[in-house]
Amino acid sequence: MPLLFDLKKSLSFLLAAALAGPAFAQKQKPLPRPKLVVGIVVDQMRYDYLYRYWSKYGNGGFKRLLGEGFNYSNTHYNYVPTYTGPGHASIYTGTTPSVHGIVGNNWLVREEGKGTYVTEDKTVQAVGGTAAAGQQSPRHMLTSTITDELRLATNFQSKVIGVCIKDRGSILPAGHAANAAYWYDGTNGAFISSTFYQNSLPEWVTKFNAENRAAQYLDKPWTTLLPIAQYTESTADDVPWEGAFKGEAKPVFPHDLPILSAGTSPAVTPSQPTGAEKVPAAVRNLDLIRSTPFGNSLTADFALETIRAEQLGQRGQTDFLALSFSSTDYVGHQFGVNAIETEDTYLRLDQDLARVLDYLDKTVGKGQALVFLSADHGAAHSPDFLRSQRIPAGSVGPRLMRDSLQQELVRRHGAGKWVLSYENQQVYLNRPLIAEKKLTLRAMQDEVADILIGFAGVTRAITADDLQKSHWESGMLMYLENGYFPKRSGDVMVVLEPGWLESYQYPINKGTTHGSSGNYDTHIPLVFWGWHVKQGRSVAPARIVDIAPTLAQWLNIQEPDGCTGLPLPEVLGK
Repeated sequence: MPLLFDLKKSLSFLLAAALAGPAFAQKQKPLPRPKLVVGIVVDQMRYDYLYRYWSKYGNGGFKRLLGEGFNYSNTHYNYVPTYTGPGHASIYTGTTPSVHGIVGNNWLVREEGKGTYVTEDKTVQAVGGTAAAGQQSPRHMLTSTITDELRLATNFQSKVIGVCIKDRGSILPAGHAANAAYWYDGTNGAFISSTFYQNSLPEWVTKFNAENRAAQYLDKPWTTLLPIAQYTESTADDVPWEGAFKGEAKPVFPHDLPILSAGTSPAVTPSQPTGAEKVPAAVRNLDLIRSTPFGNSLTADFALETIRAEQLGQRGQTDFLALSFSSTDYVGHQFGVNAIETEDTYLRLDQDLARVLDYLDKTVGKGQALVFLSADHGAAHSPDFLRSQRIPAGSVGPRLMRDSLQQELVRRHGAGKWVLSYENQQVYLNRPLIAEKKLTLRAMQDEVADILIGFAGVTRAITADDLQKSHWESGMLMYLENGYFPKRSGDVMVVLEPGWLESYQYPINKGTTHGSSGNYDTHIPLVFWGWHVKQGRSVAPARIVDIAPTLAQWLNIQEPDGCTGLPLPEVLGK
């Protein structure tokens, strides 16, 4: 009987195993995920740039993304100030500065009595570049990113790499747990990193840098891609509100990059022929490439080499490339929204995007990469341009506002440095001095707000105390609340009238800037393309903080730990 019992038991086990076999095998199928996620952020890209130059774009860049992808045409930022650091952080954390803590590109550290830069980190060292350029990390960012969450979800088997000319455009998207982040050092024309990620550059990065591509791009003048007469979407080439390159008499084409990048080197004299071969690379101003469309081309070159060398999306794991193009911002700041230079930069970026998408098809496979394209902020028209068309606009000088406020407080309360800083359209008051004078902080904040309302161009001034004790679901005060982080923000927040901006050359207005809650600063593109993305368009309201939770749904991973955004149902097919 025992033998018969054992035989029956064995047969039952074998039968159960056979029946469970198909189910067990089904469980072993890999989780459906894209092979590679590529986040593309275009610095200072207004939404209307998607269509303003439509007739000039090729078929492989913006038109391909829109023709094959899903376009959220009503996507906005939901906080101020709209700057590069907070923009990149908000896209990848899925929340606002009120949670992730990146309140600007710079802010005052009250405990130290001095300012800090958004990715500044003196505890790390440069890798491949100068100390000033390389002592950077994401340590100021207080929450995880979607890239961090991907690393966590795959037990760190996924690779995450950030690439951008700007340090903050690479470091913040890559997150805290990234394999690497690379940015550009204009002193040596190289992509560099820091010891936060690694102690030495990979061999492929060193080899790429040795090719001196930045110098090669600067060896030729910047001429228009098309005949200049065809740039009918832009204003004339020579207008007073555009900024010229240092060394130029006027901001007009062609821009002689070989001569301009030579700087003040004694190796170049006016009698010498144009050409960078006369200028030793060591004394050239290779940082100039940032302010040309070729900075984007250099970034694309490096991104493609990153995919190749790191085998991103080709290793059996879902990888993530956080790719940001920053030359659009430098060009926009210098020349403005309506310049031929800006249009030419976007036409060339369109070609660079086509290169990236084509390379993804060839290496990762068609339909195997998930791509999103967005922007960290938009841009305002030049006030002088708007006024030339009888449209209300103006500018304020940040230093003048700070000094005028300081003088008024001295007149009212006596000598002392009452205003420590004016940054991000916020006033930082000297709290120890206020206490020493036996004044209350709340009363001083109210007084400063009342003073600021009297300044030209200021439409609102809100105290930090009001922001902390109230809550708004919409409108101007919602933008301020979402951008406010108590330990890093100022005491009084300033709101300018529509069409007004801060001019650091005040009263001269050259180029443009951003930072407000105006639609020109908050309305940006959001296009998804590739893996499981059906072509379509939605005019439903979308927020920049909704990108990360949408990606989390696609990847079947946790959203970032501070996420306040929501998944976008239309593109997910829900």
